[in-house]
Amino acid sequence: MLAVLAASISCSQQDLIPLKVELGTRAVSKLPFLIAEDQGLYKKYGLDVELRMPQPNFEGGISTHSGGLREQIWRRIRAVGGEPLSWAPDIFVDGLTPNIVKRIDQTRHPHRIAIAGIDCVLRSHIVGNRDIENLDDLKGKRLGISGRRDTTTGFGALMLAKRMGWDAVYDVSIKLNGRDVESLQEGLVDAIVASEVRYAVAKKDGYPILADMEDWGIAVAGNSVMVELGWLDDDTNFEAARRFLKATIEGLALYHHDKDLALHVMAKWNGITDAEIANIVYERGKSLEQKPFPCYDGIKNTLELYDSNEMRQFSANDFYDDTLIRELDNSGFIDSFFE
Repeated sequence: MLAVLAASISCSQQDLIPLKVELGTRAVSKLPFLIAEDQGLYKKYGLDVELRMPQPNFEGGISTHSGGLREQIWRRIRAVGGEPLSWAPDIFVDGLTPNIVKRIDQTRHPHRIAIAGIDCVLRSHIVGNRDIENLDDLKGKRLGISGRRDTTTGFGALMLAKRMGWDAVYDVSIKLNGRDVESLQEGLVDAIVASEVRYAVAKKDGYPILADMEDWGIAVAGNSVMVELGWLDDDTNFEAARRFLKATIEGLALYHHDKDLALHVMAKWNGITDAEIANIVYERGKSLEQKPFPCYDGIKNTLELYDSNEMRQFSANDFYDDTLIRELDNSGFIDSFFE
């Protein structure tokens, strides 16, 4: 039984601070935020959260807004073109690594900093076609990923090449938009760098799991709570971020301590009702940080792996502010949920 020592915050509707929150994906690392929403924790801590995220990959999941892939594409086009967005998040939750790289590569990409980090170790799997027996067999073959800046797949592909002593251009063909199990089935790639849901589907279908990258202990700037640089300077925003982190920490504790609730939220919000797949996904999420400090070592690895003249204009501490999470840790708030 989870011992919740923090007192509930009694707030009238007028006292709630409005906050727009966007989840970049529906990975298991986002589930603590969905638990917080589902269980009313944001309101408990004095927030009126408007939550948005991509459409569910499985039928039956909850859509947070009417827009689909077309809207996501046009939002990106408008952002790159410098046009103001009709809906822009106050807090963005996703991989910090791709946000750092986009900040370097793209002229208008916002400078986001992490105020917390949920997932700081690379946890992807390398899944091969049925005729691939080990990682050595992948030399000269095609490796499917989502995108080169993607935390789990792009970063994972580069770390695989580095670990194997391969040239990431000439010794392996890294194929964009090819991380799905369907790409394996259709013979479009020879292996994929798979996040937890795709790993679960591939494992259930009997595809060979060539490597569990979590065993390599590679630090990555993974799923992080991010705000734009300067946003915290406003006192109301600073308090909203504090409340958001409190709700997130309680949601994270519920994930770790109440598996049935986590599976319920996974089914309700993401449509993952297959028990085998849901259990595999949940177990992968057990490695999520209990104390969500920013991914310090992962930020350093990102700066080194994507080294460039522009990247060298920045240091690791340009991409995080751990003031609030340290305050919550020093106060005993985090420990109260994990004793």
